[in-house]
Amino acid sequence: MRLLLVEDDDKIASFIQKGFKAEGFAVDRAADGVAGLDLAVTEPYDVVVVDIMLPKMDGLALIGRMRREKVMTPVIILSAKGEIDDRVKGLQTGGDDYLSKPFAFSELLARVQALIRRASGATEPTRLSCGDLTVDMLAREVRRDGNKIDLQPLEYSLLEYLMRNAGRVVSKTMIMEHVWDYHFDPQTNVVEARICRLRDKVDKGFDKKMIHTVRGVGYVLRQND
Repeated sequence: MRLLLVEDDDKIASFIQKGFKAEGFAVDRAADGVAGLDLAVTEPYDVVVVDIMLPKMDGLALIGRMRREKVMTPVIILSAKGEIDDRVKGLQTGGDDYLSKPFAFSELLARVQALIRRASGATEPTRLSCGDLTVDMLAREVRRDGNKIDLQPLEYSLLEYLMRNAGRVVSKTMIMEHVWDYHFDPQTNVVEARICRLRDKVDKGFDKKMIHTVRGVGYVLRQND
């Protein structure tokens, strides 16, 4: 999942970014409303988290501009203002949910996941599988043919993205946008290197390989016929 955070407080932004990255999200951050709007209308996000009090353009104005630009990405509003009138105004402007500061990260995470489920119209799966490869998303546990595979956080996020798109070729750019939280130099080999390490853990010792390279296009996770 790809998340945009628009928050000018560095301490709060760092707290939120670290939490979502640990949960496998790719997170972009903007420190003011103008920069946040530019990202929101030009980049594909699954959810946007917006503070109300922002320099250059406040959060409500940002959300209003997003909706006028027909950007319907789910938005959760963060604010130190907890009065009912403030919440109502935020939701009427186009926000989808409202969370008052201070807050527990676990609650913010739960609300973000709920917004994503609501926007997709589907129930968020707790388990992904392709052939004998399974991912338990609650335990963050990966197994193949019953054998546990230990993955580093980025490797897990990469595998989860491939599993969510099983049978579909995903490009290097798509992987960078959804697994990492910023755009790398297109000439970098960071994706190739991570795929190689992941393939070594997932496919090593098995006759049927699951992670395939589609030359000139990207990568796909599937079972060989």
